[in-house]
Amino acid sequence: MAEEKPIGKITHYFPKVQAAIVKLNSPLKVGDKIKLKKGEEEFEQEVKSMQVDHTDITKAKKGDEVGIKVDKKVKENWEIYKA
Repeated sequence: MAEEKPIGKITHYFPKVQAAIVKLNSPLKVGDKIKLKKGEEEFEQEVKSMQVDHTDITKAKKGDEVGIKVDKKVKENWEIYKA
């Protein structure tokens, strides 16, 4: 099995709104399945919504910092992979 390459890293988490700020190093779009991972902890989810500066977007490119809604609590430095 090929080694997974992270497509981004969480730089901040907002618990009240269950949203994570992600610095992307690969494109990402709404509808993509992602895996969020840190050490032994991991979970998969679909990207249901993405925002940049409080504006909804449907896709983001490499280098963008986007907010995504997450299904579970995460922390800074969690890595994101395409699932």
